[in-house]
Amino acid sequence: MSRVQRAAPLSTTADASGLLPRKAAIVVFLAFAAAYFCSTLVRAITATLAPVLTQEFSLHARDLGLLAGGYFLGFAATQLPLGTWLDRHGPKRVILCFLSLAVLACLAFSAATSFTWMLLSRVMLGMGVSACLMAPLTGYRRWFDAGTLLRANSWMLMTGSLGMLASTLPVQWLMPLTGWRPLFWILAGLILLSMLAIAWVVPSWHGSAPAAVTPAQQASYSQVWRSRYFQKMAPLAFFNYGGLLAIQTLWAGPWMIRVGGYTPLEAATGLFWINAAMLLTFWAWGLVNPWLSQHGWSANRLITWGVPVSLTVLALNIAAGPATGWVGWALFCMGTSVMGLAQPAVGMAFPQALAGRALSAYNLVIFAGVFVVQWGIGLLIDAFLAMGLSRVASFQAALGVFFCCCIASYAFFHGAKADPAPATADNS
Repeated sequence: MSRVQRAAPLSTTADASGLLPRKAAIVVFLAFAAAYFCSTLVRAITATLAPVLTQEFSLHARDLGLLAGGYFLGFAATQLPLGTWLDRHGPKRVILCFLSLAVLACLAFSAATSFTWMLLSRVMLGMGVSACLMAPLTGYRRWFDAGTLLRANSWMLMTGSLGMLASTLPVQWLMPLTGWRPLFWILAGLILLSMLAIAWVVPSWHGSAPAAVTPAQQASYSQVWRSRYFQKMAPLAFFNYGGLLAIQTLWAGPWMIRVGGYTPLEAATGLFWINAAMLLTFWAWGLVNPWLSQHGWSANRLITWGVPVSLTVLALNIAAGPATGWVGWALFCMGTSVMGLAQPAVGMAFPQALAGRALSAYNLVIFAGVFVVQWGIGLLIDAFLAMGLSRVASFQAALGVFFCCCIASYAFFHGAKADPAPATADNS
């Protein structure tokens, strides 16, 4: 947080330019990071619990994909109203209301006795944590300068990887001691603690952000949807970024077990290392982003060079079949992490008064993609099995369809004409 304005006393009041003092910025970041840690933990826990839930509820691949995707369906469903509420009421009020729903959803999931009950709880859980990244990014757009904004975004994603890390081996170790249901009581308690931290340290939204938009534009998403830059980035968000989360939070685990022959413990260990690799990757992005921005490496340029690397790794993973273990999927996730730079780029492409809506609209595209890819892969696996393909070939074919969609989205991004997003954001 080296670029926010420095001040000796800890104050969570922004200065005349809208920036928070350095110490206050760090404290606010940590409070939001705690909530985001919880949200990614509950997001990814399905991959570790997949063997237990599959056995207890007799789930098919399509059921498992729908259950994991239900979280993202609920997440996506709230994004449009969320953006408007963030711009109008500010991050603090909005995230506290949403997290209250997340606490109830954790308790409901822990009491589930049927697949339908679990699915509805997962949808509600996705809705409850849907502000955990958009709320802080909306606040950071006003409270942090450009270099700090890019760094904070990457380190929020790093915190998310830490949550995913906690959903792997730690959950696997706790399972024999607690069972899967009490884990969600613990998660509800952690979310409550993060709510207390946010209520204590995050500044309230006073007044309206400076804006170059009319009252009619402030009431709608029209300026966001019409943006050629937003349209250029949307297919990548849906397939490439959404697919990254779909694999990281679900399908890497079943691949390792059903294709690679891993035991559940070995798969949990593999997921642990995948998420550890992502944690280090986002930490590194946070360190180098300000330098890259200063030397002309915009988000567009990095995505242009980075996505083909991830697609090459994906193709090799699919072709290798059973030989692809956690290392292959870790390399794919690390390569696709460049898409994390798109979120702050989209936010900075719009005035501050539209930042919440721009970020939430982009997040809607991402998580709609996660839901479609996560469930779609499960449907395709079952369909290819029904056609007579082996289990390994069915997984390869399903991921092959996903690969083709990613190729098409990158081709659209590369060929679409749009004004580039600014490499840095102003605070005007």
